[in-house]
Amino acid sequence: MDVKRLSAASLGHFAIDVLNSSVAMILVYLSGRFDLSVSQIGFGAMVYTIFAAFTQPVFGALADRWRGRWLAGIGVLWTATFFAVAVAMPTYPTFLLCLTIGAWGSGALHAAGMVNANAAGGARNPATAMSVFFLFGQAGLALGPIVAGFYLERIGLMGMTYAAVATLPVIVLMFAWMRHPIVEEAIPAPAPTEAGGTARRQAAAIMVTLFVLLIALRATTWQSFVTLLPKLYDDQGIAPSVYGQMLGVFAFASALGTLAGGMLGDRYNRRMVIFVSTSLSAPFSVALLNTEGWLFFLSAGMAGALLNVPHSIILVMAQQLLPTRKGLVGGLVLGFMFASGAVGTWLAALVADHVGLAAVLAGVAFLPVAAAFCAIFLPSTRTSPRSAPKPAAAGAD
Repeated sequence: MDVKRLSAASLGHFAIDVLNSSVAMILVYLSGRFDLSVSQIGFGAMVYTIFAAFTQPVFGALADRWRGRWLAGIGVLWTATFFAVAVAMPTYPTFLLCLTIGAWGSGALHAAGMVNANAAGGARNPATAMSVFFLFGQAGLALGPIVAGFYLERIGLMGMTYAAVATLPVIVLMFAWMRHPIVEEAIPAPAPTEAGGTARRQAAAIMVTLFVLLIALRATTWQSFVTLLPKLYDDQGIAPSVYGQMLGVFAFASALGTLAGGMLGDRYNRRMVIFVSTSLSAPFSVALLNTEGWLFFLSAGMAGALLNVPHSIILVMAQQLLPTRKGLVGGLVLGFMFASGAVGTWLAALVADHVGLAAVLAGVAFLPVAAAFCAIFLPSTRTSPRSAPKPAAAGAD
């Protein structure tokens, strides 16, 4: 395993997701100044996420062409720059526009970072390496609300500038440790099959549809909690520093779930890992909305961890379909993951303006049940020693 490459990609993921996860907190903070509704907050978060998501396939293809070099570091630098500049914007539309342009850097980091993480894991441990990459990202998502709650209470929006400047050491490290191109072993193309072509295509179409639904339902659940819970707690009179910590527990547990999922996905049937974890996440998602004190933290931790177990597994399964275009495929899947979660969250916010935020989140908590149903029909993948080239894997990158 290429530790330097994986470390650089993972630290960049951590840095950019600290910035990304503070956006919802910042929009809630601005809701008083600009008189924003729940749907307007949800729309702002959706626009930011959509712009990051839709650029990922483009950046993924560019990462394939550049063989993993430069792009991830450029992405973090781009986002940090616009994050710092947004403080000077006088109106909500210009503030949101500045953040949205900066979101392109997040798309570049995620697409290029996945390529580097997958290459760092080699042929034998791609899911484990990918889970480490996403562990750092989820840790950034966990820390972001806590950091944002701290600086918003004390120095206001100027804290965004300090948070952006703090990413500079990581950017330097990324340029130093990911300056060499990725070198991967040649992967033979699968032998063509002749019999049952039509039936096989129909089955593949159904499977892809269910795979897409699984991604969308799971992403909507997670993103709705992260984006809309701050507004729910703010309406209840809870201080930003307090509900930032509450959300931090959910997000940090998600990071641990991502790591566990990658390890489980390299050892066991990936379909069953996704099915079991997604099914078990539903009752804890309901519980976190109806508990307080230590029971809330327990429920939030379990819900966050179980919801994110499939995260890296889904991406590795997708990348194995086109192993020579991992950046493009990873960008498409992760981009859709972000985009579908953002759109689902915005739709939930629109409904919340009419029926109440608590009621909508209670309904969202049951979406993992439908996602688990979709997982039943995924391929029954199980890793084995024969799936990895024996001598070549040790020398990969």
